[in-house]
Amino acid sequence: MLFKNMKRITDRVETTFSNFRLKILMLTASAVMAFGMTALAVFVLLTMALVVPGAVSSAQAREASVEELEKRKAWDEERRKAREERRRQRGSIKADKQPKKPPQEIAIGFLTQAQDIPPALSNLDPILLDEGENGAALGIEDNNTTGQFLNQKFILTTVNLPQDGDLATAFLELAARNPFIITHLPAADLLALADLPEAQNVLILNASASDDSLRGPECRKNIFHIIPSRAMRADALAQFLVKKKWDEWFLVVGPRPEDELFAAAIRQAAEKFGAEIVEEKSWNFEADIRRTAKAEVPVFTRGEDYDVLITADEQGRFGEYLLYNTWEPKLIAGTQGLVATAWGRTHEQWGAVQMQNRFRRATGRWMTPIDYAAWTATRAIGEAVSRTGSTDPVVIGDYLKSDDFNVAAYKGQKLTFRDWDHQLRQPVLLAAARAMVSVSPQPGFLHPERELDTLGTDRALSQCRFPQ
Repeated sequence: MLFKNMKRITDRVETTFSNFRLKILMLTASAVMAFGMTALAVFVLLTMALVVPGAVSSAQAREASVEELEKRKAWDEERRKAREERRRQRGSIKADKQPKKPPQEIAIGFLTQAQDIPPALSNLDPILLDEGENGAALGIEDNNTTGQFLNQKFILTTVNLPQDGDLATAFLELAARNPFIITHLPAADLLALADLPEAQNVLILNASASDDSLRGPECRKNIFHIIPSRAMRADALAQFLVKKKWDEWFLVVGPRPEDELFAAAIRQAAEKFGAEIVEEKSWNFEADIRRTAKAEVPVFTRGEDYDVLITADEQGRFGEYLLYNTWEPKLIAGTQGLVATAWGRTHEQWGAVQMQNRFRRATGRWMTPIDYAAWTATRAIGEAVSRTGSTDPVVIGDYLKSDDFNVAAYKGQKLTFRDWDHQLRQPVLLAAARAMVSVSPQPGFLHPERELDTLGTDRALSQCRFPQ
């Protein structure tokens, strides 16, 4: 009787195995309770039901699986066609018969010229012959990432002149094909190009000249400044030092004209934020500082008590050798030591490490402030063209200085242009050789409209007057 009941249950398992395995187990348990089967019999029954299904039921299961797969494929195809039809109706996918429009091309030029390179005091820093170019190229790549969705294509043309090259001719040739030109040039050359009659219909973006005069009495309507001015960098440093109550300074000024320009910005920042320059000296030593620093620097820095020694040595001819050689153990800031800069290799906040890594992979070196300024200039043009849909330099220039414009540039906030001098508002980094120390503007330095306008020349003090 027991085996007769097992045969009956096994037959039932055979007919329902492919689709009702769970039900089989439930029926088996019921049979066990009904007929009082032993544990051994239950084990044999489950083995037969789960491991040795009949050939007919297995074939039925395969047939059911193939049929189900075919149904699912047909269903997925119907859903895909329905999605495409809905997209066509919304206009996101054009009909095959409608030809695709050619992309809107936006031409951007980059212009630089070789300059005299001073003899290096250290072999640690390489001499860069492509500074700015790689930053602009990376910006073009980012613009085209967005442009492919807007049917826009950004094209970069780079001109790197030798020292004896004709700068005006090169500019005119570049301007004939590029309504936007990023420059890595000294202030005098930049002004000469901006004043050419043919340059009045060109938008020039300054990526390297930090002269305050370009934002003041020598400002030009067709120039926008990406690199921070000397006044912005001096103010950024002054805010930090004053906040730390290191407000008595010893200023050391180098012999070159640009050293005096930075020193003037430091003097103005001290007056602006309530610091005091207790002593100021000019560095006029001609001997090799690498051999004489231990003897000359202690005597040179002996005198008034001070909190911080501030260097004005933009070419790096002596400033590095003041560190650890002063008469008293003092902090050093300015162009050496703690430096105020637009960009630095130690900057990693707000996603900047992504930018650092991308640039290093592409070039094999660190990104410099000029590289960063060229990248930002390219991105500013890309953002303005994408928002306005125009490539007219006048339209783009008006949009850049409007309240509608902003660009993200790894500084923790959106950057905008000042309408009174065309300077890009931006936080300024305070960096040491291997550490990011702070970012200015510092908390507590307030402004009626924007805290970023505490750095550099504010509207009320600006001497820039654009022609109407």
